[in-house]
Amino acid sequence: MSAIAAYRTLLRIVGPAYVAVAFLGRVPLAMSQMGTLLLVSESTGRYALGGAAAGALAVANALGAPFFGALADRVGQRPVVLVQSLAGAVGLVGVVLVTRSDASAGLVIAMSAVAGLAIPQIGPLARVRWAPVTEKAPDKAKLVDAAFSYEGAADEVSFVLGPASVGLLAVLVDEGEALIVAAGLLAVFGSWFALHPTAALTRPERRREGPAVPVLTVMLVVLGFAQLFIGMVFGGTQTGSTALATEEGRAGVAGLIHATLGVGSAIAGLTVAALPERVTYELRMLVSAVALLVLSAPLLLVDSVGSLVAVIALLGFAVAPYMIGNFAMAGRVVDPSRVGTAMTLLAGMTGIGYALGSSVAGRLADSHGYTSAFGVTVTAAALATVLSAVVLARSRR
Repeated sequence: MSAIAAYRTLLRIVGPAYVAVAFLGRVPLAMSQMGTLLLVSESTGRYALGGAAAGALAVANALGAPFFGALADRVGQRPVVLVQSLAGAVGLVGVVLVTRSDASAGLVIAMSAVAGLAIPQIGPLARVRWAPVTEKAPDKAKLVDAAFSYEGAADEVSFVLGPASVGLLAVLVDEGEALIVAAGLLAVFGSWFALHPTAALTRPERRREGPAVPVLTVMLVVLGFAQLFIGMVFGGTQTGSTALATEEGRAGVAGLIHATLGVGSAIAGLTVAALPERVTYELRMLVSAVALLVLSAPLLLVDSVGSLVAVIALLGFAVAPYMIGNFAMAGRVVDPSRVGTAMTLLAGMTGIGYALGSSVAGRLADSHGYTSAFGVTVTAAALATVLSAVVLARSRR
């Protein structure tokens, strides 16, 4: 089955509405961090507070993701995602209200963390549904592979569209309205995703009965670190891009520069489904990790926004294939009853890696300039390569 035929089959099985809902449901998470950063910074005039609030939202979401993923495994996705979507929407509105009411810095940060904790990780949970959705279809393995390729591309597009939408709304209206729009999208499409018929396929009565199955296998921990490293790539790249753009007096284009990473990644993600099955996930992981290292190394040589855009655009082509392989392997190495936990755990590790990478890169940029910040990206790519080589060697043994 060709990749195009696989995508057509998936679309026929679930219908166009589900694809649209599952995509739009994940956009609010992509909007929330940038929206919080802009709103708090502009409203208070304190960029440090804006960064702290956005960081609190991101870290709380990353830490809460595995908990809610495990809860969805136990009781089904429908009640968990429905409650999270509504609570997350209220939380984002709360961030706007406390920020505009001149509340204390502590309250603003706490409200941001509450909002982040509540926002559901719809991307990873959508991946969980594909195995039961294609359960009775011929050539299920190829269909699931194509589904994971699509989900990787959809995640990348959402993280390009989200910040871009925030920037546009901030210019046309104001920063607060951007978060209100994100809250509305989450309430509507997050709830729709929760109530969609495919959610019934995650009900606990469909799971196999028996004793509880541990989820933290050695391989899942390894994959968690693999996602931590790609998160550091994101954090280092975004921070370095911001530092370089600011140095050139063009700080406003930093978000657009980083968005080019997602464009290349989305294109590459859609093509992964065309790879033959003999190209194992472990091999894909190593090849894409090596590509991350090779394509990120020129970041240490860039000295202008133009050269930076060219390098980042190429670097993006290695991102989605790496992540798709990781998530696909996670779905394979855990018991089917714990896939939600595994997927959200990897998503959470990505968020923690982003926070770690941006924090370290920020300190380096302050003391040594943007090139040092990009050193975090290259180092993380090197660590991902070493880890991927170990995974491939272990699989062959």
